[in-house]
Amino acid sequence: MDSFWVALNAVMPFLLYIAFGYGVQHTKLVDEEFLNRLNAMVFKCFFPILMFYNVYKTKAGFQLDTNLVIYALLSLLIVVVLLVLIVPRLVKENPVRGVVIQAIYRSNFVLFGVALTVSVYGEDQASLAAILVSIVIPAYNVIAVIVFEMFRGRKPNPKQLIKNIITNPLILGALCGLAFYLLGIHLPDALEKTVAQFSDLTTPIALFTLGGTLHFSDMARNAKVLTIGLLTKLILLPAVILGIAVVIGFRGPELFELLVMYGAPVATASYAMAQNMGGDGKLAGQFVVISTVASVLTIFFWIFSLRNMQLI
Repeated sequence: MDSFWVALNAVMPFLLYIAFGYGVQHTKLVDEEFLNRLNAMVFKCFFPILMFYNVYKTKAGFQLDTNLVIYALLSLLIVVVLLVLIVPRLVKENPVRGVVIQAIYRSNFVLFGVALTVSVYGEDQASLAAILVSIVIPAYNVIAVIVFEMFRGRKPNPKQLIKNIITNPLILGALCGLAFYLLGIHLPDALEKTVAQFSDLTTPIALFTLGGTLHFSDMARNAKVLTIGLLTKLILLPAVILGIAVVIGFRGPELFELLVMYGAPVATASYAMAQNMGGDGKLAGQFVVISTVASVLTIFFWIFSLRNMQLI
């Protein structure tokens, strides 16, 4: 039962943020036009601060397993290539294609990585999660920009694609954080505290906005794509990635980080990214909500199973 409570405690705040947004919207205190503007602000202002701070606060001197980084990034690249080849054969609409691909490969690693690691292993392994997050999340964002540009319905222009990557707000935030980290630049305490507080606001506001724009009636229409996408994302993909990782020799905290990277629910940022880059924003939001609810059971299943096999 400990595994179930770890999963529930990790997921519950996100569900409450979504429920709060849904409730406020139905009191007519806010309308959908306001929520759409708020979503654009979250994408262009809050998420860049979150990305900056996650990279900026990475602890210097921590030795990360190079094999883990290589496996994480190489597996991510292979998964995305396979999805780009397979999904367009099954899904006809371009705005839906990008959303499905993003939902399957892009987990809420930035928020679940450290939280779940500390719950299972304690503070000693928090740095492992934080550093891997700072490497994987920028990769998520670059890939998402490329995927959405591919399925905008026009022939990709390499120059425009590069421009869209380097001007994407989330990528700019990560690059600024990396520059500060590499150059050893430290923010004054008052400014660092302010940045940290803005970073902490990002997820509640993003999920509040998602809850406010959520329409359950649309889920029935998307039931098939949601079911196939989430079974692939939460069950099939983690099973394949973890199975190969075990054969290679990953165990303990390193294997657990791969579990969170692939088994956590769909990233909150995927909704804002889809909404602002020509994707089906409503479908992206549904992926976030349903995967977050379902992950209470799937994360419990994975932690329980791997513990019983003495792999983590």
